[in-house]
Amino acid sequence: MTEPAIQVEGLRYSYGDLEAVKGIDFDVRPGEILGFLGPNGAGKSTTIKMLTGQLTPRGGVARVLGIDVATDDPELQARIGVCFEEKNLYLNMSAKENLDFFASLFGIKDADAEGVLRRVGLADRAKDRVKTFSKGMRQRMMISRAFINKPDVLFLDEPTDGLDPVTSASIRKTIKEEAERGAAVLLTTHDMFEADELSDRVAFINEGEIVALDSAENLKLKYGTRSVKVRLRDGDGVREEVLPLDGDGSSDKLAELAASPDLLTIHTEEATLEQIFIQLTGRGLEG
Repeated sequence: MTEPAIQVEGLRYSYGDLEAVKGIDFDVRPGEILGFLGPNGAGKSTTIKMLTGQLTPRGGVARVLGIDVATDDPELQARIGVCFEEKNLYLNMSAKENLDFFASLFGIKDADAEGVLRRVGLADRAKDRVKTFSKGMRQRMMISRAFINKPDVLFLDEPTDGLDPVTSASIRKTIKEEAERGAAVLLTTHDMFEADELSDRVAFINEGEIVALDSAENLKLKYGTRSVKVRLRDGDGVREEVLPLDGDGSSDKLAELAASPDLLTIHTEEATLEQIFIQLTGRGLEG
């Protein structure tokens, strides 16, 4: 079996007396997308900052590509890509100049800056100064910068924050392409749709602790309730009935409703990641 690209064991970090990350364990393998799902302040960004060398762990061990993150190894920095919520672009440079400069830091000559900008929908603004860009465009610049060195590991912190739905869908496509190329991806988000769509596995993190870690499908099967929603005409209106698929007699009741001349639609339903998170933690992802 392929060795994990990210290995975390008992990782801890505190801000003064506040323990932000409380001894978490997880790994991410090459080609895998692991979604860190939790509300603001849950410990997602702190974890990424430790794994990318911005914060030194106060306990436990974390290795990226076999290298201890506490060593601040230049070789490791050259093989990872990072997109943070905070924008630290050079505003007086053009989009292409920004990417060429960051590529030079990795020793990359003749970087395909325009190709990377094309992937995030900014090829037509390659020569424009970044200070003229909107918030959403700057976010796309941050993502393009994370791709410029074709990293073995990608750390993406709320990558579609501030983007419109069409652009968000396009960025999610590029993230999937990076994983298909073989990159290990750690994605932090409080967007349950994004985590569900992108992630091979999902880690629920709350108050610095991982409370569940599995595929979205397995979490839904374990904690959710399978059901069917049936909509029927009811005089001049519409009535809905929800039938649990695992209950006694549910199949007979469903057959009866399906045969009704008043039947409009039948839809299967499953628990959302948001509902499961609330069930496990007592709070919502936006909380």
